[in-house]
Amino acid sequence: MIRPALRPLRPSRPSWSSPRVLRTEALAGLVVALALIPEAIAFSIIAGVDPRIGLFASFTMAVTIAFTGGRPAMISAATGAIALVVAPLAREHGLEYLLVAVVLGGLLQVLLAVVGVARLMRFLPRSVMVGFVNALAILIFLSQLPYLVDVSWAVYGLLTVGLLVLVGLPRFTRVVPAPLVAIVALTGFTVVAGVAVPTVGDQGALPDSLPMLAVPVVPFTLGTFMIVAPYAIAIAVVGLLESLMTAKLVDDITDTHSDKTRESWGQGVANVVTGFFGGMGGCAMIGQTMINVKHGGARTRASTFLAGVFLLVLVVALGDVVALIPMAALVAVMIMVAVGTFDWHSVRPATLRRMPKSETTVMVSTVAVTVATHNLAYGVGVGVLVAMVLFARRVAHLVEVTGVLDPESTSKVYRVSGQLFFASSNDLVFAFDYAHDPADVVIDLSAAHVWDASTVAALDAITTKYAARGSTVRIVGMNENSLTRHTALAGLASAGH
Repeated sequence: MIRPALRPLRPSRPSWSSPRVLRTEALAGLVVALALIPEAIAFSIIAGVDPRIGLFASFTMAVTIAFTGGRPAMISAATGAIALVVAPLAREHGLEYLLVAVVLGGLLQVLLAVVGVARLMRFLPRSVMVGFVNALAILIFLSQLPYLVDVSWAVYGLLTVGLLVLVGLPRFTRVVPAPLVAIVALTGFTVVAGVAVPTVGDQGALPDSLPMLAVPVVPFTLGTFMIVAPYAIAIAVVGLLESLMTAKLVDDITDTHSDKTRESWGQGVANVVTGFFGGMGGCAMIGQTMINVKHGGARTRASTFLAGVFLLVLVVALGDVVALIPMAALVAVMIMVAVGTFDWHSVRPATLRRMPKSETTVMVSTVAVTVATHNLAYGVGVGVLVAMVLFARRVAHLVEVTGVLDPESTSKVYRVSGQLFFASSNDLVFAFDYAHDPADVVIDLSAAHVWDASTVAALDAITTKYAARGSTVRIVGMNENSLTRHTALAGLASAGH
């Protein structure tokens, strides 16, 4: 028998190896790198460290996460959230302690990934996600305002032209990213025309050497650990929260799924590497990610890697050229990022009229706290807490108790429907007519579910009240899960009363 010849197995080529795709990824990465420079410098100032510390962090975070991350095309670098967290440590104890906190924070992120913290993302309500996105859009916009205060009229002219290019060029062509065109054109104009406006070079000194691998010089004692541990925990939590929420946002935009567990430990590894290379740590950046994904059209890890490489090349080899870029050009890019990031549908009058007030309340509380504190963790934490309280309040009112007396008046059946937990079971005790019911009472829970010890304690209290009047109570119809919980806790939940 003649067997058909087998085709030799060829390794699948990565998607970015296509010249067309690689061109898109490279251009997107270049625009991101240009936008990262003033951001990294600004975040360094917030953290109270040399601008080179933020730039080195952006390089090492981007390059490392390109290999270790679980969300392709997402940009990780030095961020304002991390800068706010580490600023007190840098101010009180110096750079070396900050670097130790970054390394320890990265190790904690790896540990959290191993224990499955990424799975907790499913408990974040959509209204909190919308609030997160809107708050970050507002913060991105507000962060640009200082560059527009006490400046010459030329800055506003350049800003206007930049916005026109960013809005108008994509209507005609997307061959070259509009942000790149705006940056190059405005830089060329200011240089040729000799227009004096604030530039990237005015934001701080750019590095003239590569980052070096080194171990932080601190005493490795319990005292050092006690100093850096609180900051390391904050770095780990805030960094993971912002990174996972940004990853979920990119998933929605690209209609693809990413590995959140891998992203969690990937962020940890990136922070460990960053700490040892003298960077201030970081996490995913929603602004730069939106530039990369929405405006640049990037979809692979190549753009993330190239953004980090371009950043280092630009600030080290071409620092004198990069220093000439007018801040107005980058402000225009970031304003358009803020406009594109904001979920305008969520604030339309038609949407607000149809949306339940509880959902709007959660969204607004998330936005308000995040903007007021400039801390994503606080905003999301408050949003989740408000969502939980409003959900419990809403569900608690869905419990119904209906009593039916049999024709012979020898027994009465109470049918309970709904979710029974601490918020709804508190009023359960008052739904029965203890004084006038017959000696035989049946509580039918076939349409209900027992969720906690508070409900079991309420059922015990009901049984006790009837027993005091000589009546017998039978509880029937519980599903398997409710029966298991009731059997285990009956008589115990109320034993202390």
